[in-house]
Amino acid sequence: MTEDVRRVFRMDNEVLAFRFTATVSDRAGRTPRERLTDASRLEMWLGATGLAVTDVSPTDLEDAVELREAIYRIGSAIAAGEQPDPKDVHTLNAIAAAGHAKAVLEHERAGWHLTETTPVGDALGVLAAEAIRVLGGPDRGRVKNCEGPGCAGLFLDTSRGANRRWCSMNTCGNKVKKSRITAS
Repeated sequence: MTEDVRRVFRMDNEVLAFRFTATVSDRAGRTPRERLTDASRLEMWLGATGLAVTDVSPTDLEDAVELREAIYRIGSAIAAGEQPDPKDVHTLNAIAAAGHAKAVLEHERAGWHLTETTPVGDALGVLAAEAIRVLGGPDRGRVKNCEGPGCAGLFLDTSRGANRRWCSMNTCGNKVKKSRITAS
């Protein structure tokens, strides 16, 4: 595939599981934009995040979308101070448990070794485990939805005062500030 991954996907979220949920953009807008339009797009995204796989099937894509949406709904529920849907929690836990990826240190960098038999399932297991770590960990109270127009993307607010409002200052924050300037 000749597409540039950074033109297709937003890769700026520091939480890998939330970066995955950003494969749908403008979630709160009139026309959310699906970026995982086919199996090759999933393969591209996974490769760009260090979870390189080949031969992604349509079923793998369906599983990935199911996981992505479960992570998003759980994160949004937590951000709103609500209890996540038990079905979404079950999906997240089941996909995490099915993965067999092993953490590795190669060339002085952390990475993942995926099995030859179920590499996509292993990659999805890594994403699910990362989501569990953030959504169930000590920073759970810092999970937020972006307040940018139409965005609603998930992010982890690591600001000192826990008062961050946007998933990214470079995208949503700038849009808000530009709209304020033009409205003046």
